[in-house]
Amino acid sequence: MEMAKHSTEVVVAGLKKILISEKGLDQEVQGKVEKLIAELQGTRPPPPPCDPDAQRIEDGFDFFKKNIYDQHPDYFRELAEGQHPRFLVFSCSDSRVSPSVVLNFKPGEAFSGRNIANMVPQFDQLRHTEIGSVIEYAVKALEVKNILVMGHSRCGGIERLMKLPDESVTYDFIDQWVQIGLPAKLKVLAVANDLTFEEQCRLCEKVSVKNSMANLLTYPFVRNAVVSGTLTLRGGYYDFVNGTFEQWKMCTEPMPPMPMPF
Repeated sequence: MEMAKHSTEVVVAGLKKILISEKGLDQEVQGKVEKLIAELQGTRPPPPPCDPDAQRIEDGFDFFKKNIYDQHPDYFRELAEGQHPRFLVFSCSDSRVSPSVVLNFKPGEAFSGRNIANMVPQFDQLRHTEIGSVIEYAVKALEVKNILVMGHSRCGGIERLMKLPDESVTYDFIDQWVQIGLPAKLKVLAVANDLTFEEQCRLCEKVSVKNSMANLLTYPFVRNAVVSGTLTLRGGYYDFVNGTFEQWKMCTEPMPPMPMPF
């Protein structure tokens, strides 16, 4: 018994020397060594604090790593060398409408920009530069073949747009942002003033997509690519209530010159 105890102490001492001497030890290996030391000493390290959200993130990555990344090593080696997406997709930040899930895009297949109500503002080098930079990089650097603006059912951003002005609730950023869709709202009110508010919102969700498609043409590099036939502008609408998706595209025939804002 005494000999076994002595042997255990020798092993533990040796393992501790490894931890001290091997400073560049892989974290996973280091963790296993520390766990083995604890087991040999008859003690266990305290359990990590409960953090279900961190665990959800960890579990999500583990699933991706095991079922997707590790299953397609050649594909991910190719992606490591660069990206060549065919699509730029503008979609809403709504947690129910991830385009990679809804449209089953693989990694590397779609460059994306997400914001409240999937809106694209008009070209302006002083405002909304984060949206402009996404479009510019996708079109000029990545040379995407398609830009898709994807609207969706029960959009909170469109509902807010249709309620403006509404002083019962105030937002520091949202109310200013959704006004990009004012032309869509005005068109809906002009042609469907007899509809219920909910019906007007549903209609505006689609008209707003068309408004953003028109705004895309105010970007000189987008317009040039559309006119030359190397870029197609597409609109889409995902109805998660009924599980349907519809799409349309803007005509790519050469168009007459149009003044651009500078």
